[in-house]
Amino acid sequence: MPTIYGIHHVSLIVADTAIALEFYAGVLGLKVLETRPALGFAGAWLAVGNQQIHLLELPNPDPIAGRPTHGGRDRHLALRVSSVRDLIVRLDAAQCAYTLSRSGRQALFCRDPDGNALEFIEEKKPATPPA
Repeated sequence: MPTIYGIHHVSLIVADTAIALEFYAGVLGLKVLETRPALGFAGAWLAVGNQQIHLLELPNPDPIAGRPTHGGRDRHLALRVSSVRDLIVRLDAAQCAYTLSRSGRQALFCRDPDGNALEFIEEKKPATPPA
C-alpha cells in the first residue's frame, strides 16, 4: 500500500481568474507560478510553500448563496500564516469580511470573491534545517 505523505495542491473553482488573482496574489500575496500548461480553460497556479492552489475558471456546480457566514461551518481550505494580526490588516485594507475562529485559536476564516471558504491558522514557521 502506498504511503500518503502530503498534499500537492488544492483546486478551487473561480468565475474570473483575474478577479481571483486580485485576491490571492494582491491581497494574500501568493506567488503566481508561470508553469501552468494550456489546459483548454483559464486559471492559475499559486505557490503556497511547497504546495499549490490551482484556480480553475469553470462553471461552478455549487451554490454560492446560502453558505454559512462562518467558513468553519463549511468546506474550506486551511492555510498556515505567520501572523493573523498582519493578515487582518491586509483584509481590512481590501474590505474583505472575515470571522475569527470560534475555537479560541489564533485563526480566522474568510471567503474569496467566489465564496470559497479559507481558514488561516497562525503558526510560527519552523526553522529551516541547515543544508
